Amino acid sequence: MSNKLVIISAPSGAGKTTIVHELLEDTPGLEFSISATSREQRTTEIHGEDYYFLGVNGFKNAIEKQEFLEWEEVYPDQFYGTLKKEVNRIWEKGNAVIFDIDVEGGLNLKKQFGEKALAIFIEPPSESALEERLRKRKTESEEKIKMRISKARNELSKAKQFDQVVVNDDLDIAVDKVKELVQAFLNAENN
Repeated sequence: MSNKLVIISAPSGAGKTTIVHELLEDTPGLEFSISATSREQRTTEIHGEDYYFLGVNGFKNAIEKQEFLEWEEVYPDQFYGTLKKEVNRIWEKGNAVIFDIDVEGGLNLKKQFGEKALAIFIEPPSESALEERLRKRKTESEEKIKMRISKARNELSKAKQFDQVVVNDDLDIAVDKVKELVQAFLNAENN
């Protein structure tokens, strides 16, 4: 199972984080890759558990030092990326890595790791359902919600580039489907 990656990607608000948490609870040998970000830490988040909060300058410094497997500037001065040392830390324990990652980042990882990676796209039932979920969070301004909806339209067009697409119309059904796909992948012989 080691040296495998499970990539869960979706537009913001599609339910990927909830699905990843469910997978982590029920899948031994699967460990979460903590992403790095330049954005501000929310009051409910913990550095080194939810993200590595590097700040803009710290993130740019890590880019210069080539410390990332992949990174992107999602919004102006809002960077996200996967640190090489984070994936190596998990693999050294003999675990498979699971990512809760945006669509571009997920596709970048899939291109790099090919058959060692299973890339699953979580699709919301509709754009209006996605917008409703974002508004229910009450964590972002109207401007940020509009930016996320605009970005989601672009991300939805890339779903077919993933190995699997799971529609999150009913969370329990979506979780079961993703668990089934992940178990089959992890139990398959190493390529």
